[in-house]
Amino acid sequence: MKWQGKSVRRSTGGRIKHSVSKKKHEMGRESTLTQLGETRKKQIFGFGSNSKTRLYKGSHANVTDGLTGKTSIANIETVELNAANRNYVRRNIITKGAIIQTTLGKAKVTSRPGQDGSINAILVAEEQPM
Repeated sequence: MKWQGKSVRRSTGGRIKHSVSKKKHEMGRESTLTQLGETRKKQIFGFGSNSKTRLYKGSHANVTDGLTGKTSIANIETVELNAANRNYVRRNIITKGAIIQTTLGKAKVTSRPGQDGSINAILVAEEQPM
């Protein structure tokens, strides 16, 4: 499990001796790396009746055209670019900010698929060759 409490180090590098131990509410989960494939999702429940929908695999995206404002569902063909990690491209992992190739063209992901449970994207204007 991941622990999301305060660091045991000061900004100078010195050690802090905490008077309290790790607490359950400081516990976290591993991040969800949404991959390209047949849609698979799961609902995760947290504290205070809060819930998240984890998208483990996704095959389509809600793509919005910025010029017309219309949204339509498009199939995802591949991941073109991912600024989060260059190795995510060859593994076809989709995160926020990734550029994906869809049936409508290239689109930039605007949602967080591992936490929202859906892939929302906006079309990117493709550069014209000179």
